[in-house]
Amino acid sequence: METPDNETYANSEDSITFKRTHFYSVLVVFAFAIGILTGYFVWGRNPASARATANDPSAAQAPAATQAPRYVRYDVATDGFPSMGPADAPIVIVEFSDFQCPFCKRFQDETFKQLMAAYPGKIRFVFRHLPLTSIHPEAFPAAEASMCANEQNAFWAFHDKIFENQDRLGSDLYSQIASGLNLNTAAFEDCVNTNKYKDQVQADSDFAIGLGVQSTPTFFINGLALVGAQPLTAFTQIIDKELAGEIP
Repeated sequence: METPDNETYANSEDSITFKRTHFYSVLVVFAFAIGILTGYFVWGRNPASARATANDPSAAQAPAATQAPRYVRYDVATDGFPSMGPADAPIVIVEFSDFQCPFCKRFQDETFKQLMAAYPGKIRFVFRHLPLTSIHPEAFPAAEASMCANEQNAFWAFHDKIFENQDRLGSDLYSQIASGLNLNTAAFEDCVNTNKYKDQVQADSDFAIGLGVQSTPTFFINGLALVGAQPLTAFTQIIDKELAGEIP
């Protein structure tokens, strides 16, 4: 149907002709008037808040109250695993690590010593295994060897030497480290060759995966998860709040 430029409306004896442009002009004026009235009711009743919203659009989206972040604590066993620090330390950090993982080495090289020095006597650090065997074929044997060293109270020294020599992991290296640490090498070799700690390392790995851990290193600070080779500040932010009792 064709729309004419002029439309005529008749009422008994009188008739008035409106041009389409006149009709649109009336609509524009009417809409402007409605806008003014709306602005009065929206802005005029609370000019201070209106000005604040105009100056800061994000203020209109800010909630009246901010909810505290929700923290989730995981139950991660610590007894019977290699650890350092006081048994009654207020902060317990559990690391799930992989000896062939470059990010685990980065944490060891850049953050670990600083972290322990920042809270003397306040951290108990616990090491648990999560060898990512699909990409790190030597991670599992290295974990087993470290537990054989743990039998002779040399876990942490062995741990450090493995990370220092991460580019040449293998049975020859483990034997060299054991000898260099003056371990009973016959007992160490027998432990390694019989895979004495295979089931324990596997149990660590299964537990971590069941917990939802997908990468290494992953840390639990009093049960609060922290993923990745994070800088020192990422740890201190959680630890300081925890020591202050600010985390439920």
